[in-house]
Amino acid sequence: MKKIILLLLLTFIGSNIVAQRLDPLRTIDFEAQNVWVDSIMNTMSIDEKIGQLYMVQAYSNLDQKHEDFITEMISKYHVGNLVFMQGTPKKQAELTNRYQDTAKAPLLIGFDGEWGLDMRLKNTYRFPWNMSLGAIKNDALIKQFGKHLGQHAKRIGIHINFAPVIDINTNPANPIIGNRSFGESKENVTQKAIAFIKGMQGEGVLANGKHFPGHGDTATDSHHTLPLLNFDEARLDSIELYPYKKTFDVGLASVMTAHLNIPSLEANINVPTSLSKNVVTHLLQEKLGFQGLIITDGLNMKGAANYATPAQVDLAALQAGNDLLLIPQDVPASIAIIKKALETRTLTKERLDFSVRKILKAKYWAGLHSYKPIIVENIEADLNRIEDELLHRELIKNSLTLLKNKNNNVPITNLEKQKIAYVKLGSAESKSFVDMLKKYAKVTVVSDTNLDGLIKKLKPYNYVIIGFHKSNLHPWKSYKMSNKELVWLQEIAKEKTVVLDVFTSPYSLLKIKSFTNIESVIVSYQNSKLSQEISAQLLFGALAAKGKLPVSIGAEFKEGSGITSTNLSRFQYTLPEAAGLSSKKLALIDQMADTIIQEKMAPGFQVFVARNGKVVFEKSYGYHTYDKKIKVKNPDIYDLASLTKILASLPLIMKAEEEVEIRLTANLRDVLPSFSNSNKDTVTVKEILSHFGRLKSWIPFYKDTQDSITGKKLGQFYRKKESNDFKTKVAENLFISESYKDSILKYIKDADQNENSGYGYSDLGYYIFKEVLEKTYNKPLDKLVDDTFYKSLGANRTSYLPLHKFNKSEIVPTEKDDYFRDQLLHGNVHDMGAAMLGGIGGHAGLFANSNDVGKIMQMYLQRGFYGGKRYLKSETISKFNHRYFSDQKVRRGLGFDKPQLDSEVKATCGCVSDESFGHSGFTGTYTWADPKSGLVYVFLSNRVYPKMDNRGLIDTNMRTRIQQIIQDAIID
Repeated sequence: MKKIILLLLLTFIGSNIVAQRLDPLRTIDFEAQNVWVDSIMNTMSIDEKIGQLYMVQAYSNLDQKHEDFITEMISKYHVGNLVFMQGTPKKQAELTNRYQDTAKAPLLIGFDGEWGLDMRLKNTYRFPWNMSLGAIKNDALIKQFGKHLGQHAKRIGIHINFAPVIDINTNPANPIIGNRSFGESKENVTQKAIAFIKGMQGEGVLANGKHFPGHGDTATDSHHTLPLLNFDEARLDSIELYPYKKTFDVGLASVMTAHLNIPSLEANINVPTSLSKNVVTHLLQEKLGFQGLIITDGLNMKGAANYATPAQVDLAALQAGNDLLLIPQDVPASIAIIKKALETRTLTKERLDFSVRKILKAKYWAGLHSYKPIIVENIEADLNRIEDELLHRELIKNSLTLLKNKNNNVPITNLEKQKIAYVKLGSAESKSFVDMLKKYAKVTVVSDTNLDGLIKKLKPYNYVIIGFHKSNLHPWKSYKMSNKELVWLQEIAKEKTVVLDVFTSPYSLLKIKSFTNIESVIVSYQNSKLSQEISAQLLFGALAAKGKLPVSIGAEFKEGSGITSTNLSRFQYTLPEAAGLSSKKLALIDQMADTIIQEKMAPGFQVFVARNGKVVFEKSYGYHTYDKKIKVKNPDIYDLASLTKILASLPLIMKAEEEVEIRLTANLRDVLPSFSNSNKDTVTVKEILSHFGRLKSWIPFYKDTQDSITGKKLGQFYRKKESNDFKTKVAENLFISESYKDSILKYIKDADQNENSGYGYSDLGYYIFKEVLEKTYNKPLDKLVDDTFYKSLGANRTSYLPLHKFNKSEIVPTEKDDYFRDQLLHGNVHDMGAAMLGGIGGHAGLFANSNDVGKIMQMYLQRGFYGGKRYLKSETISKFNHRYFSDQKVRRGLGFDKPQLDSEVKATCGCVSDESFGHSGFTGTYTWADPKSGLVYVFLSNRVYPKMDNRGLIDTNMRTRIQQIIQDAIID
């Protein structure tokens, strides 16, 4: 008996706690709030009070007739609230100001912006849908999402945003909720909803939980019919109502009632829940104790509109317990029927006042007691901030979900062993995904109109990325795979290692009968540009997968599934602010670019900036040549000139030093015995690398092969066609004698040394190092560096002899040579000595784009580590990035250039740390990395086009002036 009494007591206490929930519309200054509400209530006529119940649809993209209609609704019928639909932000702001001026009492402005204002307004920001957000474990990000939506709403004069959707999507076939839900777990949905509510309401914008009592397990759309939920009260209480009870506890300001048929709550099957007193009053207000604003779902929806006439629907909604009537269809008739009900006392004045008071309290809560017009200036910029994209990127990064990962197939490692193909399934575009994939490795897009043809084309590849791309237009778009696509997926997976990446709802996986042959599965949730780009970055290990599946996919993948993948320390691609740089300040590079182009310092160029492993600026300017036929694009490759020294020869020398194949203290005769008994035999490797070996700066070898008077090439050295004795290609239709290579080394061996000791920049040491490396490893230099570094780095746009790998249209030409080769140098190295070695020099000959140069420099910055692989020891980097002859005023490290010791020399902007290193190149190239700031900077140009005497870029120090802009852009 005592147990029964105790149980009854606890039940009574619990019900009282529920019934006594705090009023979410009550403000801290509630006394002032009551005074304000009373001051308006006391001056209102019955018609004005009735007008406060309506929230009428307003558009900012319709004609004057519509605007006049809204004005009449406000002035004649005293409508107190508007919900804005389609249009533009500037026009909506202007209309809001105009309508507010018309209204006697300030208007409450509503909006349906679940994923941002973009849900209705053009030129505004779109965040991910709730299903994507449901995969995020860090709810602080969801709070930030709510905060940003609140800021956007506040900026454009919106006081209540009809979000979040807190329906629990337990029915995969739900046609209207689906992607709009945070998922199927009541706990996860609730946690996300609470975080969102706190974020948005913290900005002074009313949140709205919808669709009460729960639209997540319906199979039909209430826009078109009345959906049936045939569940008992116990089920509804444990699932559908769970998030409402929890969000009420944290102050959810308003609820939207849904048009549903739930027999266990409303016996009359023709009465939608939105019009049911049992649901709206007895359940929502009395049993659950909700004291906030209650708003119907749109009364134009068939789920409600089919019940009775528009006016009768409005009255029924009010009698059921709703406060605000959303999108009424006939306001004049509705006013008349409500007044009639007041006369007959089927609706009391107290009931009317109850709702009007709540509406006015909500207006005070939203700041309308101190209304100020919207400032229209800069409104679009304020609604599309850098901060919004930064958050958007974080939301996507935290949502991407790795569901299966057999053999740790993701991220992609050992790039030197992979031959990667991409196959697109689905009807939507995939360009952003493919473009980003190609920043990491060579990825070939493979397609065919029939399966057999596709399988045949895929034969050379051992790793296939299948992207399933569906429309990202809105969350109701179809996500399903066609039967053809399901067959193609399975047939490819039978033959190849496959990663399936779905850029749509995770429910798209439901039709896949077997995942046995699919090694890895990624859910990217949406087909937005950012989702595609960031998912590609995940595939290559630039970031780790963190997401957890918000819904179950049959028995294969349960809700909450998700594998954490490995971060391989490859480049991420993001915004400057994500790396502590200012976009605004970096935009000054564009001004410098204009000057370079206008002053004809170079016909075109690339600028690349990364910080702390994040690429934040990668732009191409101008054209390949001054005829302006081919624009420079980011993948285009340039002749790097002397950058070859630190990007090809130096990493191999460093590796050889680690392997004790080359010692820094070794004399030249030790590493290349043919130089014994020469005037250079005691010069050390360290001295040569430091440009302290008294070597001549360069030797014009080509002049030895020309007539000294006419300058014409001597016949004994050259042929126009390749033959056994003339196999070394110098340029197009120009081949040099095979024996001349030995002549070059002999010239260097016999050349006089500089008379004075001290710093003297020289190319000659790198001719020697090429010979040493090739003899040591028994491989040509180009093959050696490609196998040791470039292939595994994913530097697939870095190469000697680029015409062997790339289309000519992808290669930027250098000079119109009229002194040696008598042709435009296009894909053939500009440096004369390197050309005479067949295009492969230790000092020149390398071609690349800025992204690849950045990768190699980042590997140095990361102390020899990149992409999950250690290339060089950390101590090796330190050893080579050190000045050994600074007391002799030599600024150079070993191979690396370093900041100037003499202020008159402009090796850098003078703004980088002493730990920094880099190099410049004759053709107009430059790269620099700074361990202290984390910056990597690359500048590639063909300033030598059409002639190498064009010194504008050099004389104006443009490359280092851009470096200064980058340094000045640091904001943390």
